[in-house]
Amino acid sequence: MARTFPVSHTTTESVLATNKVLKNTYMLLSATLLFSAACAYGAMQFNMPYLGPWITIAGYFGLLFLTSALRNSAWGLLSVFALTGFMGLTLGPIVNMITQGFSNGSEIVMLAMGGTGIAFLGLSGLALTTKRDFTGIGKFLFIGILVAFVAGIANIFMGIPALSLAVSSMFVLLMCGLILYETQQIVRGGETNYIMATVTLFVAIYNLFTSLLHLLTAFMGEE
Repeated sequence: MARTFPVSHTTTESVLATNKVLKNTYMLLSATLLFSAACAYGAMQFNMPYLGPWITIAGYFGLLFLTSALRNSAWGLLSVFALTGFMGLTLGPIVNMITQGFSNGSEIVMLAMGGTGIAFLGLSGLALTTKRDFTGIGKFLFIGILVAFVAGIANIFMGIPALSLAVSSMFVLLMCGLILYETQQIVRGGETNYIMATVTLFVAIYNLFTSLLHLLTAFMGEE
């Protein structure tokens, strides 16, 4: 006779909680991506000027800290939409500059969008199915993102094209790693707050898309 083994009540609760976080994260991420895209489209339609790096950085970190502070309340949801909507507004002028400044600008935008989508789906699928543990790349990602961010800030003053391309290349790799890492954190219970999980994945997607835009424009742009 086949033997049956009792399932731990604690284990069952843990699995259910993880599935709930994953479901809520993907639902909120989908909503914020649509909202951000709508804000970007609005900025494009009204020919909104580029806000510049300093306003973008200040707005991003200000809203990020606000979201982190409110992550355990209903106000955190409003803060997430404020953050992602703001990032959409900053993206619209960038897309406008590419589509209006290059004869193949629309193609570049679509390629960057397609590349971002394929990378996100592929890496998410890998994180959801693999048995390999990617927890160890967390510290590497943190250090790498910090180095790339500082290099990007420094290049605002130096204006070195090669360094700018190097920073974008670094961000492409780092954001791919961040999508893989964060998704596995959710699956394995390392991330239990779906608001912060959504913000992390949104930022990874945003930076991946803008970095691909920069690289494709540099190598494929036809004026």
